[in-house]
Amino acid sequence: MGALLEVKDLEVGYRTQRGHMTAVDKVSFDVKAGETLGLVGESGCGKSSLGKAIMRLLEPQSGSIHLDGVDITHLSPTKLRPHRRRFQMVFQDPGGSLDPRQRIGKLIEDPLKFHEVGDKAERHQHVLALMEKVGLHPDVINRLPHEFSGGQRQRIAIARALALDPALIVCDEPVSALDVSLQAQILNLLSDLQRERSMAYLFISHDLSVVQHLADRVAVMYLGQIVEIAPRTELWKRPAHPYTQALIDAVPVMDPSKSRIADKHLLAGDLPNPFNPPSGCRFNTRCPHATDTCRSVAPALRTVAPGHVVSCHLHFDAGQSPITLHTNATSVREAEAA
Repeated sequence: MGALLEVKDLEVGYRTQRGHMTAVDKVSFDVKAGETLGLVGESGCGKSSLGKAIMRLLEPQSGSIHLDGVDITHLSPTKLRPHRRRFQMVFQDPGGSLDPRQRIGKLIEDPLKFHEVGDKAERHQHVLALMEKVGLHPDVINRLPHEFSGGQRQRIAIARALALDPALIVCDEPVSALDVSLQAQILNLLSDLQRERSMAYLFISHDLSVVQHLADRVAVMYLGQIVEIAPRTELWKRPAHPYTQALIDAVPVMDPSKSRIADKHLLAGDLPNPFNPPSGCRFNTRCPHATDTCRSVAPALRTVAPGHVVSCHLHFDAGQSPITLHTNATSVREAEAA
């Protein structure tokens, strides 16, 4: 199955009072039709900036974004408009993404009206069907967002994202603001909708336990760069980057016999200054295995197994001794095809 979304060497930066900061640094990956790619990493690593750039809510400095083979990177709003129906976004805070002055029926109908889909009666019936699909009773159609719980507001946001039957939804931490029981409900809803509609998700989260149950493949991001991409099962069984190992070890385990601190790869320190990232491998300041090469030479993404690429001069097999990799560079797409 071909790629629905292709991101190549994407760079996104911000101008601030402290100077220029590169939030997304030459990131490349793809999302196939109907699959879920989980994008994980610590807060501040650039995940949300990447998602917003893909949605064209931020203007990238360089690189390209292809949707269904069409380069949408720098399309004007007018030329981008017909493609907007193909990709939508669900934001982290539904309270902030829903206009508090608009009733939810209008909020869900707005995309249909903007793209001139159907007449008023047809749009109303479509809104009712969407509300039913996400578990909202038709009687609440005229209520305002503040009259709903956090989980219900996220269902409204999902219904609005579904209105135009998109092929791709970018989910930016869609359950992080919800309690555990509501998280499970929203995740189950997203899974059910994907099975019914064959949509693709780019699912952004800092919580690997959430991604573990939803993603087909996982991309790990650190300080603006992708450091590892692998199928979900492969990543959990054989994480090849020490940062990935540390993220997996940080996931709570209910079995005391399997959660000994001595067996975990714990990270020391905080994320480096994004205005002045470390030379070489950006993870070298927190990596217990860093060598002089790591501190001076930036590693490229390389293949360590079919569909499994890692950006590390040394890769690690399930906590075993480091394995030296070849020095020839290869792109993500070339590596994943190898």
